[in-house]
Amino acid sequence: MATPRVSRNHVTNAAALLLALVPLAAGAADDFKARLAPVPIDATNSATTTGVGSATARLDGTTLKLNGSFSGLHGPATIAQLHGGVATGVRGPSIADFTIPQAQNGQFSAELKLTAEQVDALRRGRIYIQIHSSAAPDGNLWGWLLP
Repeated sequence: MATPRVSRNHVTNAAALLLALVPLAAGAADDFKARLAPVPIDATNSATTTGVGSATARLDGTTLKLNGSFSGLHGPATIAQLHGGVATGVRGPSIADFTIPQAQNGQFSAELKLTAEQVDALRRGRIYIQIHSSAAPDGNLWGWLLP
């Protein structure tokens, strides 16, 4: 029995089909998770930077839907923000605020519109959640949104 030969046309057609499917995959929803942990700015506020939390996020196009919880803050939460860093683990500026319960324990959800640059940063692991509290106004819990 003869072995079938794969022509150059077949390879070219298969490659074209794969390239045509890439935009469909890029438009699909992406899921992310974050573990929120205390990160004291310096030794002077390490005693008041307490708590734990977690978050999940789903990116659908440019809409990011966040859900999460936190507990054990030394003081009530004051604000929650998304920040963008130049690399995973490197702090950066705030890019969006979202509502959070003004309590030491709570749950949150938010729906945020991202720019194309922010979507790219999210997919590269460069976006994180930061929760501030009255006891740690420079940031209490932090967590990188990762696939």
